[in-house]
Amino acid sequence: MTVRRADVERENARLRARQSEFRAAADVVAAAWRSFPEVVTIALIGSVAKPLRKEVPRFQPFRRHGIELWHECGDLDLAVWLDSLDRLGDLRRARDLALRQACESGTGIRVASHQVDTFLFEPVSNRYLGRLCSFAQCPKGKRDCLPPGCGAIPFNKLVDGFQPDDTLLAGAVPLYDRASGATWRAADLPAVGDSPASA
Repeated sequence: MTVRRADVERENARLRARQSEFRAAADVVAAAWRSFPEVVTIALIGSVAKPLRKEVPRFQPFRRHGIELWHECGDLDLAVWLDSLDRLGDLRRARDLALRQACESGTGIRVASHQVDTFLFEPVSNRYLGRLCSFAQCPKGKRDCLPPGCGAIPFNKLVDGFQPDDTLLAGAVPLYDRASGATWRAADLPAVGDSPASA
């Protein structure tokens, strides 16, 4: 199959739009969480936080031909530092409601709650605490609920064998800081990088 320049341009436009949509969703969720007094800091992490770089993608026919495209953002990763884990269920509901309202408002944000992966941290120490569960009840009785300790704190999801490494928070972009009251918009971040990723 021949890959035309128009195919490459169309796919690159889709990949840029997807990152932009995830960033808009990050701003919507951060705005919903700022009203919770236990939320100390919110940051955008992962590929959505970074300018896109060129790479040979995992999907065909571009992979077969070695054609570089902008990186594909698969989900939205957020980091949240909390004073208390007592209201994780409320945080989950606030996220879901904010995303649903954004979708229904016609803003072009079509990000589902299960596409938002939220990593929870202890303030100051940066100790990893778990992830915000996406299920509407805890425990849900699913395979994801089986790791030891998962759900001991309601809606605190523990992933079996997962411990974050030093790269998880590398390049974190702040969206909210309680101490200063400062807020930032993910939508204002640069979209694309200057050079292709190394092979």
